[in-house]
Amino acid sequence: METAQVITGRLGKPDGSFGRGSVSIAGGVITEVSDTPSPHTTIDVGEAFVLPGAVDAHVHSYSHAGEGLLASTSAAAAGGVTTIVEMPFDATGPVNSLDRLKAKQQRVADEAVVDVALLGTLEPGGGWRRAGELADGGVVGFKVSLFDTDPFRFPRIGDAELLDVMKAVGESGSTLCTHAENNEIIKALLADAANQASTDPAVHAATRPPVSETLGVLTAMEIAAHQGNALHLCHLSLGRSADLVAWYQGQGADVTFETCPHYLLLTAADMRDGRLKINPPLRGAAEREAMWAAVTTGLAGVISSDHAPWPAALKDHDRILANHSGVPGTETMVATTLGECLRRYGPGPEFARTVDALTAAPADRYGIGHRKGRLAPGHDADILVLTPDEDWRIDGSALHSNAGWSPYHRHLPGARVTLTLSRGTVVWDAGTGLSASPGRGRQVYRR
Repeated sequence: METAQVITGRLGKPDGSFGRGSVSIAGGVITEVSDTPSPHTTIDVGEAFVLPGAVDAHVHSYSHAGEGLLASTSAAAAGGVTTIVEMPFDATGPVNSLDRLKAKQQRVADEAVVDVALLGTLEPGGGWRRAGELADGGVVGFKVSLFDTDPFRFPRIGDAELLDVMKAVGESGSTLCTHAENNEIIKALLADAANQASTDPAVHAATRPPVSETLGVLTAMEIAAHQGNALHLCHLSLGRSADLVAWYQGQGADVTFETCPHYLLLTAADMRDGRLKINPPLRGAAEREAMWAAVTTGLAGVISSDHAPWPAALKDHDRILANHSGVPGTETMVATTLGECLRRYGPGPEFARTVDALTAAPADRYGIGHRKGRLAPGHDADILVLTPDEDWRIDGSALHSNAGWSPYHRHLPGARVTLTLSRGTVVWDAGTGLSASPGRGRQVYRR
């Protein structure tokens, strides 16, 4: 096969170091990876890092009508994310039936700029009976919540039914991921706080204390261990949660977890208004350091953005609890996380593990690692170029999400995604902008 492109830059080595090498591409697939620069190089990025395209394991494109896959995948492309794992909790109805799944698949075909893996969900009252048909229909996994976020869009699954859900998802050959917060504690604290109509941002964290996360995590893991199926815990924020995961892993449970850039870069002290209202809430500096320790040791296997692109109008209410929870983040995930990692640790094993948490680990967890998340022959030529840059500053108004703002506005991340290739095609160049059309993205299926 004739080689169409050869990209040369700093590649990861098996020992966790980085050095100059080349990636050869033909027909949208990687054909060769060399630890020496190729004489046939067509794109030479110098000392910039040539990394696998990121897999964002947690994106909400349809939580409200203002985003959609065109906006979210455009943001992804500009941020070095070449595959998103799309959440199923859409404002028009959760993806819990074949009809809704087919409608979502058509949206991928019509709108997506980069590739998309789809999750389904299983509603209370027997939805677990459809796990097999949804898995056969093309979802790579399922997400459910232990907290009642929205009774229609994002309902709670009770503990008794979670036993059935886990069994059904395990039999379907899929992965279950959970929003793990204790419903009873949070609802009681929210009821008390609602009477106060407080404008104090700290009230949000007070209604979701650390024990509400750790109890949710324990419940999900204990049921998963009992049923013997794979569990992925979403957006954990606490060192104690990480320690609990490590204990269950040591007992042989197939449990993994993700954390997010906001838990790695921000703390509760940064929350001055509703913009940084997130579930679980931002924690103290000690928890931020615990999350970095979990990432760089490989315990926190996945970093996801939890992209929730609410417009400013839904985040700027004076009463803190009236604001929607979540922040936009898929476009800034790679630059902020890897830039901070380079500042802390340099380009060594810790950086390599952090790259893995953004690429191979999420791909493997959702069964798409045979095509995504690695620079290896036979894999899709999904590539990002990360250029260290201490002068580049994030402009929230210039990002591609329709949210129109960013929690990292004016932030100097220390690195920038300067080039993104999706299946061998340049979809983002920092010099010229986005160059991909709606509908070029494809659905990715579990092997």
